[in-house]
Amino acid sequence: MATLMPVLFDGLLGLGLIWFAWQALSSDNLFRAIVLFVAFGLMLALVWVRLAAPDIALAEAAIGAGVTGALLLAAMARLDVVIHEQATGNSEPSRPPRRRPASGLMILLAAGLFMALAYTLYHLPVDTPGLRQAVNTQLANSGVSHPVTAVLLNFRGYDTLLELLVLLLALLGVWSLGRCHSHAEAATGAVLDVLSRLLAPVLVLVAAYLLWLGASAPGGAFQAGAVLAAGGILLLLSGWRLPVRFTRWPLRLLLVVGPLLFLCLALITLLLEGRLLQYPLAQAGGWILLIEATATLSIGAILVALFMGRNPEPGQPDE
Repeated sequence: MATLMPVLFDGLLGLGLIWFAWQALSSDNLFRAIVLFVAFGLMLALVWVRLAAPDIALAEAAIGAGVTGALLLAAMARLDVVIHEQATGNSEPSRPPRRRPASGLMILLAAGLFMALAYTLYHLPVDTPGLRQAVNTQLANSGVSHPVTAVLLNFRGYDTLLELLVLLLALLGVWSLGRCHSHAEAATGAVLDVLSRLLAPVLVLVAAYLLWLGASAPGGAFQAGAVLAAGGILLLLSGWRLPVRFTRWPLRLLLVVGPLLFLCLALITLLLEGRLLQYPLAQAGGWILLIEATATLSIGAILVALFMGRNPEPGQPDE
Protein backbone atom coordinates (compact mmCIF):
# COMPACT_ATOMS: atom_id res chain seq x y z
CA MET A 1 0.00 0.00 0.00
CA ALA A 2 2.89 2.36 0.81
CA THR A 3 4.35 1.91 -2.67
CA LEU A 4 0.93 2.34 -4.30
CA MET A 5 0.19 5.74 -2.75
CA PRO A 6 2.88 7.69 -4.68
CA VAL A 7 1.65 6.14 -7.93
CA LEU A 8 -1.94 7.13 -7.17
CA PHE A 9 -0.86 10.64 -6.18
CA ASP A 10 1.16 11.09 -9.37
CA GLY A 11 -1.74 9.77 -11.44
CA LEU A 12 -4.21 12.17 -9.84
CA LEU A 13 -1.71 15.00 -10.25
CA GLY A 14 -1.33 14.24 -13.96
CA LEU A 15 -5.09 14.03 -14.51
CA GLY A 16 -5.55 17.26 -12.57
CA LEU A 17 -3.03 19.03 -14.81
CA ILE A 18 -4.87 17.89 -17.93
CA TRP A 19 -8.23 18.95 -16.48
CA PHE A 20 -7.03 22.42 -15.41
CA ALA A 21 -5.32 22.99 -18.77
CA TRP A 22 -8.44 21.99 -20.72
CA GLN A 23 -10.73 24.10 -18.55
CA ALA A 24 -8.48 27.15 -18.81
CA LEU A 25 -8.29 26.88 -22.61
CA SER A 26 -11.98 26.20 -23.17
CA SER A 27 -13.46 28.69 -20.68
CA ASP A 28 -15.45 31.59 -22.17
CA ASN A 29 -15.01 33.64 -18.97
CA LEU A 30 -11.64 35.42 -18.94
CA PHE A 31 -11.48 35.75 -15.16
CA ARG A 32 -12.26 32.06 -14.66
CA ALA A 33 -9.65 31.12 -17.27
CA ILE A 34 -6.98 33.17 -15.47
CA VAL A 35 -7.83 31.61 -12.10
CA LEU A 36 -7.61 28.15 -13.67
CA PHE A 37 -4.27 29.10 -15.24
CA VAL A 38 -2.90 30.08 -11.81
CA ALA A 39 -4.19 26.80 -10.35
CA PHE A 40 -2.52 24.95 -13.24
CA GLY A 41 0.78 26.68 -12.44
CA LEU A 42 0.60 25.70 -8.78
CA MET A 43 -0.10 22.07 -9.65
CA LEU A 44 2.77 22.14 -12.14
CA ALA A 45 5.03 23.32 -9.33
CA LEU A 46 4.01 20.18 -7.40
CA VAL A 47 4.93 18.11 -10.45
CA TRP A 48 8.45 19.59 -10.46
CA VAL A 49 8.74 18.82 -6.75
CA ARG A 50 7.80 15.20 -7.47
CA LEU A 51 10.47 15.16 -10.19
CA ALA A 52 13.07 16.26 -7.60
CA ALA A 53 13.56 19.68 -9.25
CA PRO A 54 12.86 22.19 -6.47
CA ASP A 55 14.62 25.01 -8.35
CA ILE A 56 12.14 24.79 -11.22
CA ALA A 57 9.26 24.33 -8.76
CA LEU A 58 10.15 27.61 -7.03
CA ALA A 59 10.37 29.45 -10.34
CA GLU A 60 7.08 27.95 -11.56
CA ALA A 61 5.21 28.87 -8.38
CA ALA A 62 6.59 32.41 -8.26
CA ILE A 63 6.72 33.34 -11.96
CA GLY A 64 4.51 30.85 -13.80
CA ALA A 65 1.60 31.08 -11.36
CA GLY A 66 2.02 34.21 -9.24
CA VAL A 67 3.54 36.96 -11.36
CA THR A 68 2.09 35.74 -14.66
CA GLY A 69 -1.36 35.45 -13.08
CA ALA A 70 -1.07 39.05 -11.86
CA LEU A 71 -0.03 40.17 -15.36
CA LEU A 72 -3.02 38.43 -16.90
CA LEU A 73 -5.40 40.01 -14.38
CA ALA A 74 -3.94 43.45 -15.09
CA ALA A 75 -4.30 42.88 -18.84
CA MET A 76 -7.92 41.81 -18.37
CA ALA A 77 -8.68 44.96 -16.36
CA ARG A 78 -7.26 47.17 -19.10
CA LEU A 79 -9.06 45.18 -21.76
CA ASP A 80 -12.34 45.87 -19.97
CA VAL A 81 -11.54 49.60 -20.09
CA VAL A 82 -10.88 49.47 -23.84
CA ILE A 83 -14.11 47.55 -24.48
CA HIS A 84 -16.07 50.08 -22.40
CA GLU A 85 -14.56 53.02 -24.29
CA GLN A 86 -15.37 51.43 -27.63
CA ALA A 87 -18.93 50.74 -26.51
CA THR A 88 -19.43 54.37 -25.44
CA GLY A 89 -17.79 55.76 -28.60
CA ASN A 90 -14.75 57.29 -26.85
CA SER A 91 -12.23 55.45 -28.99
CA GLU A 92 -11.83 54.05 -32.47
CA PRO A 93 -13.47 50.67 -33.07
CA SER A 94 -11.16 47.71 -33.06
CA ARG A 95 -10.58 45.43 -36.00
CA PRO A 96 -13.09 42.65 -36.48
CA PRO A 97 -12.01 39.51 -34.64
CA ARG A 98 -10.45 36.77 -36.67
CA ARG A 99 -12.21 33.49 -37.00
CA ARG A 100 -11.01 30.94 -34.54
CA PRO A 101 -9.56 27.80 -36.07
CA ALA A 102 -11.72 24.72 -36.04
CA SER A 103 -11.61 22.93 -32.71
CA GLY A 104 -11.29 19.60 -34.51
CA LEU A 105 -8.05 20.72 -36.14
CA MET A 106 -6.66 21.87 -32.80
CA ILE A 107 -7.56 18.53 -31.18
CA LEU A 108 -5.88 16.70 -34.06
CA LEU A 109 -2.69 18.74 -33.72
CA ALA A 110 -2.65 18.23 -29.94
CA ALA A 111 -3.14 14.49 -30.40
CA GLY A 112 -0.28 14.38 -32.91
CA LEU A 113 2.01 16.22 -30.52
CA PHE A 114 1.02 13.87 -27.69
CA MET A 115 1.77 10.80 -29.82
CA ALA A 116 5.16 12.20 -30.86
CA LEU A 117 6.10 12.88 -27.24
CA ALA A 118 4.87 9.45 -26.13
CA TYR A 119 6.87 7.77 -28.92
CA THR A 120 10.02 9.69 -27.92
CA LEU A 121 9.55 8.89 -24.24
CA TYR A 122 8.97 5.20 -24.97
CA HIS A 123 12.22 4.92 -26.96
CA LEU A 124 14.41 6.68 -24.41
CA PRO A 125 17.05 4.38 -22.93
CA VAL A 126 16.34 3.18 -19.43
CA ASP A 127 19.74 4.03 -17.99
CA THR A 128 21.20 7.33 -19.19
CA PRO A 129 24.33 8.73 -17.53
CA GLY A 130 23.41 12.32 -18.40
CA LEU A 131 25.74 15.14 -17.45
CA ARG A 132 25.57 14.70 -13.68
CA GLN A 133 28.97 13.06 -13.45
CA ALA A 134 30.61 15.71 -15.62
CA VAL A 135 29.03 18.52 -13.57
CA ASN A 136 30.05 16.93 -10.26
CA THR A 137 33.59 16.48 -11.54
CA GLN A 138 33.95 20.20 -12.34
CA LEU A 139 31.82 21.47 -9.44
CA ALA A 140 34.85 22.40 -7.36
CA ASN A 141 36.01 24.73 -10.15
CA SER A 142 32.65 26.51 -10.50
CA GLY A 143 32.80 28.76 -7.44
CA VAL A 144 29.56 27.35 -5.95
CA SER A 145 28.54 24.06 -4.37
CA HIS A 146 25.09 23.63 -5.95
CA PRO A 147 25.14 21.92 -9.37
CA VAL A 148 22.16 23.83 -10.81
CA THR A 149 23.71 27.19 -9.98
CA ALA A 150 27.02 26.00 -11.40
CA VAL A 151 25.36 25.08 -14.70
CA LEU A 152 23.24 28.26 -14.96
CA LEU A 153 25.91 30.77 -13.95
CA ASN A 154 29.16 29.11 -14.98
CA PHE A 155 29.09 26.11 -17.30
CA ARG A 156 26.24 27.48 -19.44
CA GLY A 157 26.09 31.05 -18.21
CA TYR A 158 25.26 32.41 -21.65
CA ASP A 159 21.82 30.75 -21.41
CA THR A 160 21.03 32.80 -18.30
CA LEU A 161 22.41 35.92 -19.96
CA LEU A 162 20.09 35.41 -22.93
CA GLU A 163 17.13 34.89 -20.60
CA LEU A 164 17.81 38.25 -18.94
CA LEU A 165 18.04 39.93 -22.35
CA VAL A 166 14.74 38.33 -23.42
CA LEU A 167 13.02 39.74 -20.32
CA LEU A 168 14.44 43.18 -21.05
CA LEU A 169 13.35 43.01 -24.70
CA ALA A 170 9.85 42.00 -23.60
CA LEU A 171 9.64 45.11 -21.43
CA LEU A 172 10.89 47.30 -24.28
CA GLY A 173 8.19 45.79 -26.47
CA VAL A 174 5.51 46.69 -23.92
CA TRP A 175 6.86 50.22 -23.54
CA SER A 176 6.95 50.69 -27.31
CA LEU A 177 3.15 50.28 -27.40
CA GLY A 178 2.79 53.66 -25.71
CA ARG A 179 0.79 54.73 -22.72
CA CYS A 180 -2.14 52.60 -21.72
CA HIS A 181 -5.67 53.95 -21.38
CA SER A 182 -6.13 55.89 -18.19
CA HIS A 183 -8.80 54.64 -15.87
CA ALA A 184 -9.93 55.26 -12.34
CA GLU A 185 -8.74 52.70 -9.86
CA ALA A 186 -10.89 51.36 -7.09
CA ALA A 187 -9.91 52.44 -3.60
CA THR A 188 -7.98 49.84 -1.68
CA GLY A 189 -9.27 48.65 1.66
CA ALA A 190 -7.49 48.98 4.97
CA VAL A 191 -6.81 45.24 5.12
CA LEU A 192 -4.91 45.17 1.80
CA ASP A 193 -3.04 48.37 2.67
CA VAL A 194 -1.83 47.08 6.04
CA LEU A 195 -1.12 43.59 4.70
CA SER A 196 0.99 44.91 1.83
CA ARG A 197 3.06 47.13 4.13
CA LEU A 198 3.68 44.19 6.47
CA LEU A 199 4.45 41.64 3.75
CA ALA A 200 6.68 43.81 1.54
CA PRO A 201 9.66 43.84 3.97
CA VAL A 202 9.21 40.11 4.61
CA LEU A 203 9.30 39.41 0.85
CA VAL A 204 12.49 41.45 0.54
CA LEU A 205 14.10 39.32 3.25
CA VAL A 206 12.87 36.11 1.59
CA ALA A 207 14.32 37.28 -1.73
CA ALA A 208 17.69 38.01 -0.07
CA TYR A 209 17.62 34.57 1.56
CA LEU A 210 16.87 32.80 -1.73
CA LEU A 211 19.64 34.77 -3.42
CA TRP A 212 22.22 33.78 -0.79
CA LEU A 213 20.95 30.20 -0.66
CA GLY A 214 21.39 29.70 -4.40
CA ALA A 215 25.11 28.98 -4.08
CA SER A 216 24.54 25.84 -2.03
CA ALA A 217 20.83 24.89 -2.32
CA PRO A 218 17.78 25.46 -4.55
CA GLY A 219 17.30 29.21 -5.05
CA GLY A 220 19.09 31.90 -7.01
CA ALA A 221 18.46 35.07 -8.97
CA PHE A 222 15.25 34.16 -10.82
CA GLN A 223 13.50 32.85 -7.73
CA ALA A 224 14.67 35.81 -5.64
CA GLY A 225 13.74 38.28 -8.38
CA ALA A 226 10.26 36.78 -8.68
CA VAL A 227 9.68 37.10 -4.92
CA LEU A 228 10.97 40.67 -5.03
CA ALA A 229 8.58 41.40 -7.90
CA ALA A 230 5.71 39.90 -5.92
CA GLY A 231 6.37 42.46 -3.18
CA GLY A 232 6.41 45.29 -5.72
CA ILE A 233 3.19 44.11 -7.37
CA LEU A 234 1.53 43.84 -3.96
CA LEU A 235 2.48 47.47 -3.26
CA LEU A 236 1.11 48.55 -6.64
CA LEU A 237 -2.18 46.77 -5.93
CA SER A 238 -2.44 48.64 -2.62
CA GLY A 239 -2.11 52.02 -4.38
CA TRP A 240 1.61 52.71 -4.05
CA ARG A 241 3.25 54.45 -7.01
CA LEU A 242 6.86 55.10 -7.92
CA PRO A 243 7.87 58.71 -7.09
CA VAL A 244 8.34 60.85 -10.18
CA ARG A 245 12.01 61.55 -9.44
CA PHE A 246 12.77 57.83 -9.79
CA THR A 247 11.02 57.32 -13.14
CA ARG A 248 13.89 58.41 -15.39
CA TRP A 249 17.49 57.21 -14.99
CA PRO A 250 17.18 55.43 -11.59
CA LEU A 251 14.47 53.10 -12.92
CA ARG A 252 16.27 52.46 -16.19
CA LEU A 253 19.55 51.80 -14.38
CA LEU A 254 17.82 49.25 -12.17
CA LEU A 255 16.36 47.55 -15.24
CA VAL A 256 19.65 47.17 -17.11
CA VAL A 257 22.18 46.74 -14.29
CA GLY A 258 21.85 42.94 -14.28
CA PRO A 259 22.15 42.29 -18.04
CA LEU A 260 24.77 45.03 -18.43
CA LEU A 261 27.03 43.66 -15.69
CA PHE A 262 26.60 40.15 -17.07
CA LEU A 263 27.66 41.34 -20.53
CA CYS A 264 30.65 43.22 -19.14
CA LEU A 265 31.87 40.18 -17.20
CA ALA A 266 31.38 38.02 -20.29
CA LEU A 267 33.64 40.34 -22.30
CA ILE A 268 36.20 40.51 -19.48
CA THR A 269 36.40 36.72 -19.20
CA LEU A 270 36.68 36.46 -22.98
CA LEU A 271 39.68 38.80 -22.95
CA LEU A 272 41.37 37.34 -19.85
CA GLU A 273 40.62 33.63 -20.15
CA GLY A 274 39.95 33.31 -23.87
CA ARG A 275 36.49 31.78 -23.24
CA LEU A 276 33.12 33.37 -22.66
CA LEU A 277 32.14 33.46 -18.96
CA GLN A 278 35.13 31.34 -17.92
CA TYR A 279 35.69 32.87 -14.49
CA PRO A 280 39.09 32.77 -12.76
CA LEU A 281 38.95 30.05 -10.13
CA ALA A 282 39.86 32.34 -7.23
CA GLN A 283 37.18 34.92 -8.08
CA ALA A 284 34.46 32.63 -9.46
CA GLY A 285 32.30 32.58 -6.32
CA GLY A 286 32.40 36.36 -5.86
CA TRP A 287 31.66 37.03 -9.52
CA ILE A 288 28.68 34.67 -9.52
CA LEU A 289 27.28 36.28 -6.37
CA LEU A 290 27.67 39.74 -7.93
CA ILE A 291 25.92 38.60 -11.11
CA GLU A 292 23.06 37.03 -9.16
CA ALA A 293 22.62 40.08 -6.89
CA THR A 294 22.32 42.53 -9.80
CA ALA A 295 20.23 40.08 -11.82
CA THR A 296 17.81 39.77 -8.89
CA LEU A 297 17.28 43.54 -8.85
CA SER A 298 16.80 43.70 -12.62
CA ILE A 299 14.44 40.71 -12.75
CA GLY A 300 12.29 42.12 -9.96
CA ALA A 301 12.18 45.57 -11.55
CA ILE A 302 11.39 44.19 -15.04
CA LEU A 303 8.52 42.02 -13.78
CA VAL A 304 7.02 44.92 -11.83
CA ALA A 305 7.40 47.21 -14.87
CA LEU A 306 5.67 44.59 -17.02
CA PHE A 307 2.80 44.53 -14.53
CA MET A 308 2.50 48.33 -14.77
CA GLY A 309 2.07 47.86 -18.51
CA ARG A 310 3.48 51.19 -19.64
CA ASN A 311 6.47 53.47 -19.54
CA PRO A 312 6.15 55.80 -16.54
CA GLU A 313 6.81 59.19 -18.12
CA PRO A 314 8.79 61.66 -16.02
CA GLY A 315 6.88 64.70 -14.87
CA GLN A 316 3.49 62.99 -15.13
CA PRO A 317 1.95 61.23 -12.15
CA ASP A 318 0.74 57.72 -12.61
CA GLU A 319 -2.94 57.46 -13.28
